[in-house]
Amino acid sequence: QVQLVQSGGGSVQAGGSMRLSCIISGLNPGVKHCVGWFRQTPGKERDIIATLFTGSGNTDYADSVKGRFTVSREDLKRTTFLQMDDLQPDDTAMYYCATPKGGCNVADETWRLAFAADRLRRNGNWGFYWGQGTQVSVAT
Repeated sequence: QVQLVQSGGGSVQAGGSMRLSCIISGLNPGVKHCVGWFRQTPGKERDIIATLFTGSGNTDYADSVKGRFTVSREDLKRTTFLQMDDLQPDDTAMYYCATPKGGCNVADETWRLAFAADRLRRNGNWGFYWGQGTQVSVAT
């Protein structure tokens, strides 16, 4: 059974930093997989903001977080991290890590944001295994 357990989150002042963690268990260790970080605010859709393909280590970022957020991983600990720097009030949201069910499509060894967004649009939340979510609040 695939499980994702998140940690981190909380409150921070604008300009501050925070790191989220996501431990994934139950995936075949011999198969490369994709991990996405999403965020959602009340009344809005869940948006993909960053992706990672473990086969290459390549990442992709939404324009809103590019240059401020960084995805990384520690394979031995089966953990993916989202390092968030220069946080702004607009970053306030519930953050989720997820991995797509049944594998993922990549281009140039990268799980493109558009692929993740398309999976979410086509299959909804049922297309992914999700972490439990963690709240990030950024104060002015």
